[in-house]
Amino acid sequence: MWRTTTKGRAMTDRFRLTMAQLNPTVGDLAGNAAKARAAWEEGRAQGADLVALPEMFITGYQAQDLIVKPAFVNAAVREIEALAKACADGPALAIGGPCPEGAKLHNSYYVLQGGKVAAVTHKYFLPNFNVFDEVRLFSRDQLQGPVSINGVRVGMPVCEDAWYPDVVEAMEESGAEILVVPNGSPYFRNKYETRLNKMIARVVESGLPLAYLNMVGGQDDQVFDGGSFVMNPRARLAVQLPVFEEVTTTVDFVRGDEGWTAEEGTFVTHPDAWEQDYNVMVLALRDYCRKTGFGKVLLGMSGGVDSALVATIAVDALGAENVRCVMLPSEYTSEHSLEDAKACANALGCRYDFVPIGKGRDAITETLAPLFEGTQPDLAEENIQSRLRGLLLMALSNKFGEMLLTTGNKSEVAVGYATIYGDMAGGYNPIKDLYKTRVFETCRWRNANHRGWMKGPEGEVIPERIITKPPSAELRADQKDSDSLPDYPVLDAILDILVDQDGAVSDCVAAGYSREDAMRVQHLLYISEYKRFQSAPGARLTNRAFWLDRRYPIVNRWRDEG
Repeated sequence: MWRTTTKGRAMTDRFRLTMAQLNPTVGDLAGNAAKARAAWEEGRAQGADLVALPEMFITGYQAQDLIVKPAFVNAAVREIEALAKACADGPALAIGGPCPEGAKLHNSYYVLQGGKVAAVTHKYFLPNFNVFDEVRLFSRDQLQGPVSINGVRVGMPVCEDAWYPDVVEAMEESGAEILVVPNGSPYFRNKYETRLNKMIARVVESGLPLAYLNMVGGQDDQVFDGGSFVMNPRARLAVQLPVFEEVTTTVDFVRGDEGWTAEEGTFVTHPDAWEQDYNVMVLALRDYCRKTGFGKVLLGMSGGVDSALVATIAVDALGAENVRCVMLPSEYTSEHSLEDAKACANALGCRYDFVPIGKGRDAITETLAPLFEGTQPDLAEENIQSRLRGLLLMALSNKFGEMLLTTGNKSEVAVGYATIYGDMAGGYNPIKDLYKTRVFETCRWRNANHRGWMKGPEGEVIPERIITKPPSAELRADQKDSDSLPDYPVLDAILDILVDQDGAVSDCVAAGYSREDAMRVQHLLYISEYKRFQSAPGARLTNRAFWLDRRYPIVNRWRDEG
């Protein structure tokens, strides 16, 4: 459909965009290119003018320091150039990738058309907060204008470029008619609302329709949640794609008397934060295993709430046939724990092994007896049990090629209530960013809810007694977590202030908690840094997760005296 303006210039009245919300793998250049090619083929079948993929799609995101390795960058550029030739006969293809220019390296968005690279837009605002280090990795370029595709000027602000007015304003002033924003935006709880508000501001300021395209899938601790959308002028949503799913959809933009608008298309309502958090933990583990080559996992099944939740996540991610639960009891393991661990494993349908540690512990005690002579049993003897369990679980992992999952929640990870080289042993921790109080509620949520993306059975898979009984490490007689820590509602509230809000001891006191508890938790938080430095990665649920979001020195004598 064409018309002629008063200046005699031919204009199109319809622009068709295919949005590919897909899951790349870092470093899999050929595999990512194949995904891009398949999306392009789908767009060509739909008669698209442009097929768009997310930020840095060819390399996967985030590639961290891999992206500054010249051989890797050159290989990525060659893959893009080959993709341009393969996709010569059909719609333009837009794909994110690195772009070297002399001594500079840019985070860029390539437009491939007619068998070649037709245009490149460089990212201007380089995020350098939370999990991002782009100032360290990339160079900033000057503001750029839109790209002409089949007679339509498309502005392509890359991810962070649309969070501030400058880039979009420059593109609008230089003639942009439609905005396509490629993203590698990782999940944290309630982030969609933040994105939506930022994009509303850009649409209102520019008066242009905007397609926000986000990638999906897990990479180390981060999960990219998708949730792509198309917004018309006056901030009306025309399209909203699902979260955590690969999907390709085609959107028509039509020119009217007031400019371009997108026709209404797919609109999926997003689930609440509890479901999204759980989906993140499942997808993070599933993709971590798939992308690293692990097909099976195992974990120590204690009869407690943390290991029960991790087992459930593992079954939902990988299927019960790929999960092994191992009970490793000592003389301190209660009958309730023995019964509950087996009941949970049976409810999930996964393998359950019973490996008592008594004989191994006796041998270690005898070996150390000459050195421990004259001392009283204390934490050292307690931790031998945990470390022996870690040894046995790692032996099973080595023998059968199953990745060991560790099961410490964020409360324990924060205050070091875990044994390094013991229950901290493992390759991945699905609940690393989930406070203990949320662990309990997540168990209740999973018992009451089942979704098609879960591979485990529906119904009560975590016995109620596991959720309601007092938590205990069971490393000594009658032990409870509350012997060593404030009750979890208090502990988690103080940690939320100190960690998630970066608050002070005085803030804890102002919130109604005792100075003694706040000082104690702060002390435990700082002295446990060396443990976290050596801990397994885990699914990121907040923007103050332990790893890239929060980086503290191991050696640190400073304390807030309140």
